[in-house]
Amino acid sequence: MVQPVDLLLTNAIVLTMDQEFHLYEPGAVAVTGEKIVAVGIESDIKAAFTPTQTLNCGGKALLPGLINAHTHTPMTLLRGLADDLRLDVWLMGYMMPVEREFVSPGFVRDGTLLACAEMIRSGVTTFADMYYFESDIAQAAADAGMRALCGESILKFPSPDSASYEDALAYTREFIKKWKGHPLITPAIAPHAYYTNTEKSLEDAAALAVEFDVPLHTHISETAQEVENARNDLGMPVVPFLKKHNLFNAKVIGAHCVHIDEGEMRTMIHAGASAIHNPSSNLKLASGIAPVNRMLELGMNVGIGTDGTASNNDLDMLEEIRLASFIAKVSTGDPTVLPARTALLMATRMGAQALHMGDQVGSLEPGKLADLILIDITPLHNSPRFRRDPNGVYAQIIYASKATDVTDVMIHGRWVMQDRQLTTIQEAELLQKSAEYARQIDAFLIKRENSVLSKLIAIGDASEEESFEVQTKVRIDDIQPVLEAIRKPEIEIERERLYREYDVYFKFDTPDQGYIRYREDHFVETNGEVSKVRLRLTHIGPTREHRYPQKVLLSRSRYLAPARQSLRFYREYFKPDKQIEIEKERRRFLVRYKDTEFFVNIDTLTLPALGKFLEVKSRTWSQSDAKMKSKLISELIHFLGASTEHAISQDYIEMIQ
Repeated sequence: MVQPVDLLLTNAIVLTMDQEFHLYEPGAVAVTGEKIVAVGIESDIKAAFTPTQTLNCGGKALLPGLINAHTHTPMTLLRGLADDLRLDVWLMGYMMPVEREFVSPGFVRDGTLLACAEMIRSGVTTFADMYYFESDIAQAAADAGMRALCGESILKFPSPDSASYEDALAYTREFIKKWKGHPLITPAIAPHAYYTNTEKSLEDAAALAVEFDVPLHTHISETAQEVENARNDLGMPVVPFLKKHNLFNAKVIGAHCVHIDEGEMRTMIHAGASAIHNPSSNLKLASGIAPVNRMLELGMNVGIGTDGTASNNDLDMLEEIRLASFIAKVSTGDPTVLPARTALLMATRMGAQALHMGDQVGSLEPGKLADLILIDITPLHNSPRFRRDPNGVYAQIIYASKATDVTDVMIHGRWVMQDRQLTTIQEAELLQKSAEYARQIDAFLIKRENSVLSKLIAIGDASEEESFEVQTKVRIDDIQPVLEAIRKPEIEIERERLYREYDVYFKFDTPDQGYIRYREDHFVETNGEVSKVRLRLTHIGPTREHRYPQKVLLSRSRYLAPARQSLRFYREYFKPDKQIEIEKERRRFLVRYKDTEFFVNIDTLTLPALGKFLEVKSRTWSQSDAKMKSKLISELIHFLGASTEHAISQDYIEMIQ
């Protein structure tokens, strides 16, 4: 009996990308509603189905839509903003400042629509996003008719849509509730990376992902510096640290994974986690080449992503797939590694599996959603065609085809591009908007070029130390009673050190520049000998965020950079309006008091001769945590035998002004 269907696609080279890699020529695909009904030899399909509409594909390749498994879609509006820079300079010197200034719901909607237009034109039907205001990104993607996995970013410091990670979690919870079950949108949570989160925020993000059974999208081991820092700071590589803090309880999508070893690969495979290869971005930022071939040999699901256009600088998936194959060959010295068919697999069925969506999309099979594309393989740059090798068509698509060869794109049974004409997006209007954003951002950056912080970051290796800290200090007459009190059993001493610190502060007439501090830390051993000298620069922000009733200060972020040049160099480089020197001896304790970690500093200032001070501070990431710690700081000062009646919430540099 002949079965009615909505659409019959005929006269095509059908690459199913199913488990057996069935290839039908001439082939046909039957579609009803949003789903594929049948795939096979054209004569068989025509005999079995009566369509409402038939499309003669003209001998084009018909294959599953491509899956861009890691990107930051609104960053189309930041394309070309800052290139040929180190990752830290690019990220902290340009991207984050511009995002703080410009990213809004309107910005992400416009940027997402621009990205959707570009991705559709290169045959992408599904993308995995990580950014801010993800509900607005989801709406823009749905309006464009694209399938998207949208991951709301979680960071330990304030972001464009959240003042704290707690706010980000609350936003994500409501975002997931709103979009879960949508036919095109899969909501997800995206703790950006281990180094931009705390142990608590990672654990909370994982718990939320598990609670709602949604994917968790995060950056893993993108750079060698990230891995080295993890080993030094955490005592373990990135993947074991993430496992320790429950991330792999969730359905993890690990972006980059450039610097993971075989043990980490096996950990991820055991947890059902995937890796997303971003060849263009990793090459452009000199992050390295991911060990994709070994991942595949071990059985890991590996997808391919473009990353954002600010670090790629395009969303052309055909180019990305070709590059993935090429760099796998050159990095292994084996031209047989990652052949065209496998590379295409990573951008279709395996890419879908990497996003934990393999049951819905990624191959042309009955029952799966009708996400498919047509590619013309007859242009000049793709001629002639040899037919002796049935796998030759895969090579034609991956090694010779261009994004401009994609002629038609269907998502969820709906045409979003026909004969190279977009049907859901108005490109001209978006191009006008993007030009205006560029004008405004240019003006912002030109004005900011005189920023002291920008100059610090431009030196290289600058990093944000902490987003916030709560602190207070009090004068003391004698340090001995404090030293005795700190060794009482109520306080657990985790580490103690003695320093001689020599600080030079660069002050600027413009108050919002803050200070640059050049510090020499001399580590003093018990015998009085100096065992090590550390040199570093610190930018100290000018503003104060909040003062608590206990005269405890919640202060703004600080940025650190190693001081590799002489003091003379920095004096000439920063051109301060005034230079101030402070010298002190510091006994520093890292302690745990009532299950909370604090730094206790007992300082004797010798230049200028201000006397002795007890200072207590703690790192914090949220308002509720800061409020709790401010009370404990006051309590701890009293326990150490000092009084907070005349507590001082200023830094030393502010005290001597």
